[in-house]
Amino acid sequence: MTGLPLIFVFILAVIIMIVAISKLGIHPFISIMCISLILGLVAGIPLVDKTLEDGTKIQGLASVIGAGFAGTFSSIGIVIILGALIGTILEKTGAAFKLADMVIKLVGKSNPVLAVELMGWIVSIPVFCDSGFVILNPIRKALVKRTAESSVAMTVGLSAGLYISHVFIPPTPGPIAAASTLGIGDNLLLVMGMGAVCSIFPLIAGFFYAKYIGKKVKADDEADSDEITKTYEEIVAEYGKLPGGLMSLAPIIVPVLLMAVASIVSMMKISGTGADILKFIGTPIIALAVGTVFGVLQLYCTGKMNEFYNITNETLKTVGPILFVTAAGGVLGKVIASSDMVNFIKDHAEVLSTMGMLFPFLLSAILKSAQGSSTVALTTTAGIVAPLLPALGFASPMSATLVTMAIGAGAMTVSHANDSYFWVVTNFGAMSPEKGYKTQTMCTLFLGIAGIIEIMILSLFLH
Repeated sequence: MTGLPLIFVFILAVIIMIVAISKLGIHPFISIMCISLILGLVAGIPLVDKTLEDGTKIQGLASVIGAGFAGTFSSIGIVIILGALIGTILEKTGAAFKLADMVIKLVGKSNPVLAVELMGWIVSIPVFCDSGFVILNPIRKALVKRTAESSVAMTVGLSAGLYISHVFIPPTPGPIAAASTLGIGDNLLLVMGMGAVCSIFPLIAGFFYAKYIGKKVKADDEADSDEITKTYEEIVAEYGKLPGGLMSLAPIIVPVLLMAVASIVSMMKISGTGADILKFIGTPIIALAVGTVFGVLQLYCTGKMNEFYNITNETLKTVGPILFVTAAGGVLGKVIASSDMVNFIKDHAEVLSTMGMLFPFLLSAILKSAQGSSTVALTTTAGIVAPLLPALGFASPMSATLVTMAIGAGAMTVSHANDSYFWVVTNFGAMSPEKGYKTQTMCTLFLGIAGIIEIMILSLFLH
């Protein structure tokens, strides 16, 4: 099946999947895997691997499912495990509470949602949003206890901040790849600057939606009244002695700095043995491993080294379900990518090209919603749009940069069940999938709309 019928079947499949998870109570892993299998069969993906006469190899449905599952594990599986382990250590030693206390002193007790949103926006410039959420989640949870703010509001605020810079600001791979494809790879400073400017409306939208939805939806980890009424001194007494500020910050800030340095080295195309070493220790897996070492040192300094085995065991039990549901989302994305849907969208791109700046936004949003990956949406859309830039009147570096931003805004719209980030946010945020659609999915819709509105306004003055 190809063309519009396939798109309609995909939309129907997503609706069925949402109903199965939220209304029928079918576990997300089972629901997503079944929908992926059925969708693959309907889309006409071969049952077995085939080699065409010209030597082209086509993966069979079983191989596609296996590749989607394994691909997710290889990309963020270990990152999630190590990030969650760091988070558990920070919680057990009281370091997360110490960090929350530092944030409160910096921005004031009345602005925790804004604090985590801006913190996420900064951290996600060099770090993938999935990794960033896992890394910062302990601080979010501690801030919930420290301020009695809504857990959902804090989750949505953090998720929004991370997501905005993830799609707008290099050196994350998506914006870099899109900028290079559109011919402005040598103007990354301009792209970074405009990415920061184009973040303003989405940051505002994310903040207000987080505050709004936090009053409507309650997470499983909402603090009860007994926790809220505990004084700062009582909470500190429960931990014994809180670690120092630098010791508390090290397991989080060291991985972020390592990843940032590696991104800068890659962006500047520096080569040599030293550069290779920096790139190696700056990969998310190795960077978080280094962060884990600092976490273990934190356990030792607080006299809780004997709890390390139980902490690790507890973390693995918690992370297991998250990993498998996230991998199932990767399967659905891979099935869509292996079908003819993306090719159909590419072949009919000219029909949409008369829409100006809305064209790259909508195309990116369609691809994002269809296959789940923001990075894939960014790179694929850029490849489709690049030959059309002169015809669309976007030939200057500034206008091409705005097109990159429009693609980035579309790449946020929307995060749902086929997006690994959706499952990271909902699971670590202690929300059911149904609540995830009301929070994460709806928030990303507003983020994307706010982003393209700002970009279209800027395009009236910047050419």
